[in-house]
Amino acid sequence: MLKKRIIPCLDVRNGQVVKGVQFEGIKEIASPVALGKKYSEEGADELVFYDITASKEDRQIFEDFVKEVAREINIPFCVGGGIKSIEDFSTVLKCGADKVSINSAAVKNPELIKEASEKFGAQCVVLSVDCKKVGESKWEVFVRGGSEGTGLDVLEWIEKGVELGAGEIVVNSIDSDGMKHGYDLELLSAIRSRVSVPIIASGGAGCLEDFYDAAAVSDVDGILAASVFHYGEISIKELKSYLVERGIPMRL
Repeated sequence: MLKKRIIPCLDVRNGQVVKGVQFEGIKEIASPVALGKKYSEEGADELVFYDITASKEDRQIFEDFVKEVAREINIPFCVGGGIKSIEDFSTVLKCGADKVSINSAAVKNPELIKEASEKFGAQCVVLSVDCKKVGESKWEVFVRGGSEGTGLDVLEWIEKGVELGAGEIVVNSIDSDGMKHGYDLELLSAIRSRVSVPIIASGGAGCLEDFYDAAAVSDVDGILAASVFHYGEISIKELKSYLVERGIPMRL
């Protein structure tokens, strides 16, 4: 079994890290630069930075914050929000990101996945998918910060994204986001059975066991969380020790 990754997520709005519940009730937490540095020093395996209103506001990502965070960390760094073109990929990578996450723009123009993969390599292209359950073992893709349904089936869309060249998938469960009731294991397991690229679980962490379940039951490659880290409810060191004790391979 490959070593699993622990990935704090910085959702950024107006220059501040924020967190909500099911993509609503957004509250400010702290500076992305300060938090990014903190998590890097505490042993996070990667960091994800989302400019959460860039797509909805139809603007480019805030480059200055990406550059500042990149200067302060020494771990892989994925950036998303408002990425619409190959030029946007180039800009974000030049600002210090190692990977670029696309969501709304990929749904609108799937060929962007292929173009970016061919130009920068599949390892740089992360397909982020906001998912909401709409029936028995059925989930729909949402875009524009989780505010707009697309009618696309999540499993079919992810398979297509991987075929086009996405090297990694981030699965954001809108139903579980901020609820602290655990990750959507059914959804993650369904995706795991369809694709072989790395899968990152997002949405629902509330306790140590939730991370274990995502890694052991759904066999994801990385586990992303926000509020349990931001509010000091779980430390990265504590989490990694717990997972190792339960047989999950980790980078220590």
